[in-house]
Amino acid sequence: MSLKKINTVLAAAFILFILWFGSEFILSPETTAPGFGLPSWPSGDGGGFLIIKGIRDVVLALVLGILLVTGHRRALGWVLLVEALAAYGDMATVLAHHGSVATALGVHGLTATLMVVNGLLIMRETRTVAAAPATRGQLRASGGTGPAERVRSARSA
Repeated sequence: MSLKKINTVLAAAFILFILWFGSEFILSPETTAPGFGLPSWPSGDGGGFLIIKGIRDVVLALVLGILLVTGHRRALGWVLLVEALAAYGDMATVLAHHGSVATALGVHGLTATLMVVNGLLIMRETRTVAAAPATRGQLRASGGTGPAERVRSARSA
């Protein structure tokens, strides 16, 4: 299987996972929130922040999905790297609020790290090696003309 296919499958899996997880936070935050890793349910009107988290996740997934579908693979790699910061932020939030260390590291930290790996692999897949400029001798031997030769022949004409 080629690197491009592996990267595409991984990116699609992230998109579907993030979309599913975000949708769950929007549709049923009370049942999804315990899996986030925080030790307690938000008090008062704090439950609205869970829906905001869900909306954030859906938007993150849609951005990745648009880049994947439209074939902007280099941009997809960069966005995966940047969006991994959201998952690292979720991990830090869970740890800072004395939540489940296993969930912080095993869900949020692992997801973020895999996103970074996928982003770097896509960046590697899409890198281009700059070709060395041809010398005058190579251009003459191949019958081509470089900029200097085109200027000289235009002047002599």
